Amino acid sequence: MNDTTKLPIFDSHFHIISKGYPLELNDGYLPDEFSINDYYERICSYTSVGGAVVSGSFQGFDQTYLLAALKTLGSGFVGVTQLPATVSDEEILNLDNHGIRAVRFNLNRGGSAGAEDLISMATRIYDLVGWHVELYLGPESLSQLQDKIPALPKVCIDHLGVSDSNLEILLNLIRDGLAVKATGFGRVDLNVEEAITKIHKVSPDSLMFGTDLPSTRARRVYSDQDFYTVLDVLGENEAQKVFSENAINFYGVEKT
Repeated sequence: MNDTTKLPIFDSHFHIISKGYPLELNDGYLPDEFSINDYYERICSYTSVGGAVVSGSFQGFDQTYLLAALKTLGSGFVGVTQLPATVSDEEILNLDNHGIRAVRFNLNRGGSAGAEDLISMATRIYDLVGWHVELYLGPESLSQLQDKIPALPKVCIDHLGVSDSNLEILLNLIRDGLAVKATGFGRVDLNVEEAITKIHKVSPDSLMFGTDLPSTRARRVYSDQDFYTVLDVLGENEAQKVFSENAINFYGVEKT
């Protein structure tokens, strides 16, 4: 590591997997434990200013692990959860009070509400608490959703859109308020450098860096080189926006 890792990062996408909380088999898969201590040990050479804990397919609709993680992580960290379409307003308000700021639709691996509930849930939750929607796409998801996404009040796309087959549609959909996570470089099927360059050119405020730790089911786990890829492609000034500023603004996190 060199001094560039002292650039502050807001890790917009990582998972905490703790023993003692419910996990669900997803396509026969259960992850290994990845505790808060494991996470902090892995990013100890970075200057962390916070991040977003994201519910995975294997965590289903369980909220207990997420509330416990946010309580331990403290200031600067927010949650991204999965909810059924039947969730009550009272539950959403309670989760909001505990630092959850987005609802995730996992359209690649499941474990979340389905695309048929996307617009109604997104609108309802945004009107109630101002949360945005996060989408984990499958390789052909955007071709099926491109007419729905403009109707969403606030949306974020995971992992650079995942696939080359989604990228051109994604570029056409980027607008003020739409965010794209520069995450999961070891799981995508696209040229990462080209995707970052194209997305940043369309909207320099949209990209948000994240580690995707512990990189469950990715072909390659997160590498420090992923950080340097963003830095090399964008240069330090623009990369700093991607490393922290864009996500802090998007998630509405108070700067400390």
